[in-house]
Amino acid sequence: MNRLQAMELFVSAVREGSFSAAGRRVGLSPASVRYIGELEAQLGVQLLNRSTRHLGLTDAGKIFFQRTEQVLHGIEDAEAAALSLQTAPRGTLRVHSRTLFGIKVLSPLIPGFQKLYPELKVELRLSERHALLREDEFDVDFQIQAPKDPGLMQRRLLRSERILVASPDYVARMPKLREPEDITRHKCLTYWMGPDDVVWKFMRRNRLREIVVPSSFSSNNGVVLCDLAVTGHGIALLDDYTVAEELKSRRLIRLLPGFRVTNSSFDEGIYAAFLQSAYLPEKIRVFVDYMAENVPKQIKRSAQ
Repeated sequence: MNRLQAMELFVSAVREGSFSAAGRRVGLSPASVRYIGELEAQLGVQLLNRSTRHLGLTDAGKIFFQRTEQVLHGIEDAEAAALSLQTAPRGTLRVHSRTLFGIKVLSPLIPGFQKLYPELKVELRLSERHALLREDEFDVDFQIQAPKDPGLMQRRLLRSERILVASPDYVARMPKLREPEDITRHKCLTYWMGPDDVVWKFMRRNRLREIVVPSSFSSNNGVVLCDLAVTGHGIALLDDYTVAEELKSRRLIRLLPGFRVTNSSFDEGIYAAFLQSAYLPEKIRVFVDYMAENVPKQIKRSAQ
């Protein structure tokens, strides 16, 4: 029995909830499931309660899982320390981002980064959620708010703000928008955050106003909201950097510029999040450094 493989398979089985998924994750055949049985026999304790639909940890299994995770993390740190001595980063860099930021900002910067580091393959996956870095096996996650997970490190790439935008055609044919309360007479394109009422927060001179807005359309994808705003379908609340090109070309115009607006927190920005580690892998360091230098430049170019 390969003890390290057995430990990796055990931890993966607990995370995935099945032996087959665990085997695929760590690259082992279905027959290798016997490793866990051999591990239990060697330890003299049962680690898992097995059923046809569920894997559950015994008390001994819970302790073994916690300690084994720590051991595997230590091995990962040791490998990262050794790899950090390489003169050129290589391998695969797995990156996750919110969709609109990934399309508008990250994607145009990837060719320049890979020109500097041609031996580094980049996988960029986009979705409208925060990635679970360790479980999803991502190296870097770009988030629009400061990460709160204790096991993450972060670097803010730029400050940003959310703004109200609509097409000139929409503005010309709809009632004037002078105060936040006027928004109730408009069609609003809202980001879907659940079944509750959509509330937009407006701030000016330290006075906060919270308005329940009439949502005529909602989506959990900023690209969709931006496209519908450009076609005159309504007012959208989007991050400033994601609509820089549309504002420059006058396909969108900004509304209520005297107010700060958000649907969550006024403390906004773009953060690169990565796992806390004693030795930061070189591929992550050079990627985050590159994006910290070039993301603000890309935003500025879009707005010019």
